[in-house]
Amino acid sequence: MRLWRSKPASPARQPAALRAGIDLRAQGARGAEIPASRSVEVGRTRLVVASVLFSIGFLAVAGRLVDAMVIGPAMTPVAEPAEEATATARRADIVDRNGLLLATSVVTKSLYANPSEILDVESATAALITVLPELSADTVRQRLSLDRQFIWLARNLTPSEYLAVHRLGIPGFYFLDEPRRIYPQGALTGHVVGFTDVDGHGLSGIEQSFDEALLSGQGPMTLSLDLRVQHILREELSAGAEEFQAIGASGMVMNANTGEVLAMVSLPDFDPNHPGEAEEIARFNRNTLGVYEMGSVFKIFNTAMVLDAGLANPNSVYDASHPLQIGRFTINDFHPMWRPLTVAEILVHSSNIGSALMARGAGAERQEAFMRQAGMLERSPVELPEVGAPIVPSPWRDINVLTIAYGHGLAVTPIQVVSGFAAVANGGTLVPATLLRHDPDDTVEGRRIISEGTSAMMRRLMRLVVSEGSGRANADGYEVGGKTGTAEKARGRSGYNENAVLSSFIGVFPMQDPQYVVLVSLDEPKGNAETYGFATGGWVSAPVVSRVVSRIGPLLGVDPVDPDDPAVRNALDFTIAGQ
Repeated sequence: MRLWRSKPASPARQPAALRAGIDLRAQGARGAEIPASRSVEVGRTRLVVASVLFSIGFLAVAGRLVDAMVIGPAMTPVAEPAEEATATARRADIVDRNGLLLATSVVTKSLYANPSEILDVESATAALITVLPELSADTVRQRLSLDRQFIWLARNLTPSEYLAVHRLGIPGFYFLDEPRRIYPQGALTGHVVGFTDVDGHGLSGIEQSFDEALLSGQGPMTLSLDLRVQHILREELSAGAEEFQAIGASGMVMNANTGEVLAMVSLPDFDPNHPGEAEEIARFNRNTLGVYEMGSVFKIFNTAMVLDAGLANPNSVYDASHPLQIGRFTINDFHPMWRPLTVAEILVHSSNIGSALMARGAGAERQEAFMRQAGMLERSPVELPEVGAPIVPSPWRDINVLTIAYGHGLAVTPIQVVSGFAAVANGGTLVPATLLRHDPDDTVEGRRIISEGTSAMMRRLMRLVVSEGSGRANADGYEVGGKTGTAEKARGRSGYNENAVLSSFIGVFPMQDPQYVVLVSLDEPKGNAETYGFATGGWVSAPVVSRVVSRIGPLLGVDPVDPDDPAVRNALDFTIAGQ
């Protein structure tokens, strides 16, 4: 790089001395030209290098500050958290029979603190409860004052809660990733699926029964439930309970041949996402934990027992023309016919007197043995922890024989009755009730309780109850059979409350080829103008079953039939003697 730019005068025109001076200056300038250029270049290079190094250092320091003040507290604890802070493994999903999600786990942020790092307990407490108002100030203050390195403050925060706490920027507050159990269907399947605690351990329902299997992470676990059927049953059951001002209701849909429960609803119900907010009665599963005297639905078992034992046939006659007096007890009919009745008429008109006389002929030993075979004297094997034990008379006296014939004196869970009905209708085999989906190729084992011939006759009689009796459960295109039941609720040890009843209907369809059993029970329904003030099973529960069958039949692939089809008539027609 040159230090000048103008061209010097010609040496020939200058004095010698001057030329000599100029030469000397020129030589000196040329001799200094290279060192001066290098000096400038070196200086500039050093300046650039220093600037780059300074920038890198500044960025490193800035990055460390951001990590320490922002990212670190939010994402990474400065110290290894205590063993209790370790996140649990992902819990397996639970799905319905069609693969729809019933329970899953998502990753959430949980808040913990290192009390030794809290600068001001009072201000930290005050700030935290402003964004998490559900926390107790006293509890937070106490925890932040502990002489520990780790304490939980809040588990499974929502995204908005996490951001709110994070923005507080309180030193000593840290977050940890944890799985949270989520129930997408909410209250729809709460009683069946159940829920877990904050650490991911099952506390009720399937979550508790299969806790270890779900914790293993294998899955998903497939239940027998069909969400479509579950939704329809809950909707119709809720409408029925509201219409008749019932204090509660329960219902089920079961595959009559496999024992698979497609729907199970208990009202009132609860949201398993917030189990702590539910009242105890809402968490009570009436279908499996409730133990009730089910009333006249037991006449199906009584009739099947007598017919299968050969003690009578459908046209055998019993004298129901007057009340039956047993010691200080009197057995009456709700709608007395005041005449002798055949076995078929006893069932169609739901005669308590006739049923008691039939049972008397069978005797206590035979009745107890039959009820045991039908699964009425033992807990249901359904895969829930909430399963009630039946209340069985001991000793089994003569008066028990008579009252059990029409559904009093033996208290059972509704799921036991549904399983028993399935056995009576499906050809005579009792299969275990289950909430797990069977593989279509699986062979379902069961035990025979009546012959196929008796089962075929019972199908005709159950259809007769709907077509000519009190069971108002007809559904267009589907031949429905079943039985009503209206049981007065026990009033402690002082007898029964005639103004508080459990009104039920258990239906089977299609009756010519039984595939599904449907139960609807309303607890303490109130009659209205449309029912002429009656709140019996035939008036309040049977219509609900009718609506359920009409809606779920097409979904389940059950083709409607013409009732006049010869094949249907041959399978179901029955004529009562004398008519």
